[in-house]
This record gives sequence, structure tokens and C-alpha cells, in this order.
Amino acid sequence: MTRTISTANAPKAIGPYSQAVISNGFAFLSGQIPLDPSSGEVIEGDVAAQTERVLENLKAVLEASGSSLQNVVKTTVFLKDMGDFSKMNEVYARYFGQNSPARSTVEVARLPRGVRVEIDCIASA
Repeated sequence: MTRTISTANAPKAIGPYSQAVISNGFAFLSGQIPLDPSSGEVIEGDVAAQTERVLENLKAVLEASGSSLQNVVKTTVFLKDMGDFSKMNEVYARYFGQNSPARSTVEVARLPRGVRVEIDCIASA
């Protein structure tokens, strides 16, 4: 059985996709960018500030899915500039601590709305 997840505590999907889908005991979360959930606008700030907003958005969708950051098993980080890796990684480490999920990090040519970072994840639900 598959179930879609939607929460007002994270930005609404800006296309034909779900914030998350639960299937076979896992939550598959769509990529989050640093949008303020209340305004739908990109937050101001550097990659550290944007990473924090992205992780707060993921956290909200995970909670709506009945999961949490502690249950994340895999993330993919998309960076506009790999030169931002260390700043992104500092914030990322604060959120995941000892529970370090598997991760891929890639530099991409462009991200939606010109943001510096996007992150998606898979978690047990």
C-alpha cells in the first residue's frame, strides 16, 4: 500500500509531486529547497542558512510521515557549488549527529529558484 503525505509545516509542492510517499515501511521524501513554509519564498542567507531551512523542511515532512531525522537511512545533497560543501556539512552534522545516514553529495548546474542547496531523503516509517 502506498500513501502520500502533505503537511502545511513544509513548503507546498511546486509541481506535480508529493512532499513524501510512504511505501513498504519507508518514507521517500521529495527534495526540499530553502523555502519558508508560510510565505513560499526562498529564505535569505548563505548556504548554511539555506541548509538549515532545508533540513527543517525535511524534518516537518518526516514528522508528518510518522518518522524523524533519526530514522533517515539515505540522503542526497545537491549543491550549486561544491565549494559550499564544508558550510553545508557543518549544519548537516548538527541535525544528524551520531545517526549519520548514507549520503551522496553532487554539484549541479542549476537548482530550482536559484537556491544553493536541495536535499532529499529516504527514512524508515
